[in-house]
Amino acid sequence: MTKLAINVDHVATIRQARGISEPDPVSAAAICELAGASGIVIHLREDRRHIQDRDVFLLRQTIKTKLNLEMGANKEIVKIALNVKPDLITLVPEKRQELTTEGGLDVLSQKKKIAKVIEKMTAASIPVSIFADPDPDQLTAAYDVGATFVELHTGKYCDVIGENNRQHEFQLLQEAAEAAAQMGLRVCAGHGLNYQNTVPIAAIDTIEELSIGHAIIARAVFVGLDQAVREMLALIRQADSTM
Repeated sequence: MTKLAINVDHVATIRQARGISEPDPVSAAAICELAGASGIVIHLREDRRHIQDRDVFLLRQTIKTKLNLEMGANKEIVKIALNVKPDLITLVPEKRQELTTEGGLDVLSQKKKIAKVIEKMTAASIPVSIFADPDPDQLTAAYDVGATFVELHTGKYCDVIGENNRQHEFQLLQEAAEAAAQMGLRVCAGHGLNYQNTVPIAAIDTIEELSIGHAIIARAVFVGLDQAVREMLALIRQADSTM
């Protein structure tokens, strides 16, 4: 079955909007796990706009599944990751002015820098994933620098207007997933996935895990977090049954 990892950043965003202690992303992660999530994703940004250092250390101590730490390749965050030892790190591009991650990491333009980060993580037995656009050259670069996983950026597929355009983006993702798997990379996918567009992506047999955050947290406002997680898992099971 395709796995579901849930990003709880948006729980932290709500907390930070008021500068108080609630809602707690650590508590949210526990609810997600109890509802069937296979992992928890958090992005520790340089500007600490949502997830805080405290969250990272507490989640490392409390989650029972898998902790995936999204991060930019900067020295401060690398040092924290080596201290925390998450089950996986995902290297992502990061710009202070962006609302959310806007695209895949450009590995081609910074292979030496990325390779050094991966070397440090590998020495600490921390697998590395690279958030990548469905671009064959970027996937090859991810393999060359020593990544274990790639997480395919599904944002264009989710945001494009028109069914023909969406099918085109889907085809690119499908081909990229197959190409990455043939290289020996393990394949995940995420960004922008919701209750309307996830099933086709979950049905790609080379994708082993989906990372979904905003849609589930938004749905939780109306039905509760436990049910929101279970509804997404039901869709993923639906996709698996058609494979």
